[in-house]
Amino acid sequence: MNEMSPLPRPERQRKPDWIRVKAPTSAGFAATRALMRSKSLTTVCEEAACPNIGECWSKKHATVMILGDTCTRACAFCNVKTGMPRKVDVNEPNNVADAAAQMGLNHIVITSVDRDDLPDGGASQFVKVIEAVRAANPTTTIEILTPDFRNKHEAAVEAIVAARPDVYNHNLETVPRLYPTIRPGARYYASLRLLESVKKLDPSIFTKSGIMLGLGEERLEVHQVMDDMRSADIDFLTMGQYLQPTPRHAKVQDFVTPAAFDAYAAIGRAKGFLLVASSPLTRSSYHAGDDFAKMRANREAKLGRVVA
Repeated sequence: MNEMSPLPRPERQRKPDWIRVKAPTSAGFAATRALMRSKSLTTVCEEAACPNIGECWSKKHATVMILGDTCTRACAFCNVKTGMPRKVDVNEPNNVADAAAQMGLNHIVITSVDRDDLPDGGASQFVKVIEAVRAANPTTTIEILTPDFRNKHEAAVEAIVAARPDVYNHNLETVPRLYPTIRPGARYYASLRLLESVKKLDPSIFTKSGIMLGLGEERLEVHQVMDDMRSADIDFLTMGQYLQPTPRHAKVQDFVTPAAFDAYAAIGRAKGFLLVASSPLTRSSYHAGDDFAKMRANREAKLGRVVA
């Protein structure tokens, strides 16, 4: 009887020192996790395996992911599970509002999975959550990070903009050339048009978008994405290092150095963004509250007014 050789394990990419983080152990982290569980809430921090979860949760900062934990798409970079989602939770808006109140949030970030199964893509749930948070926490500023609402974005964006979030974020994720392999269910220019339409409907709402680096993009392609974002009047650009969540996801092609991230930030500021957050550990909602305050101050300064 022949012995069977064990299958080779997938080779794990060694991360450079500048993106290594410690495992979360603080009491604040445990308290945030307990609150999320008590309210039956999902967070993108957990589902996307964010490297900053320890730091953010210890400060009671969390990004709530509404509309369940199952996405109808299967992007090559994303760790959120794919399948047929459960029915929309009617208690979710009040649960999010209650959690925001208990955490004493000055700024809340609300995102969601893609829900291509719903007639409005889940836009009405965003509206209900915004309204519930605002009713329970009138001084809390609200940032949303939405999907692209494929083939239904016009009505979806109109409804959400009417609810007046303070920041509307939708990530382009990568350069157009890589969309077929990295973000196959989406269209680059459709995402740009979505963000452009937010500004046309309500210029007072801040718009925000982000991309990941290290997926094989070229420097000039990144510059072109910046130009496209500015053409759509996007206020805030975030740039962070892509990290492979599991061996079945897209591989990291390059670990971009902190110096390169700084150089991209300088170029972004020169192109006219109100704010640029660019570092290996930057994520869409990392330091979101502090960054919102900076962005608002920068707009006021640009308009020549004094921030109260």
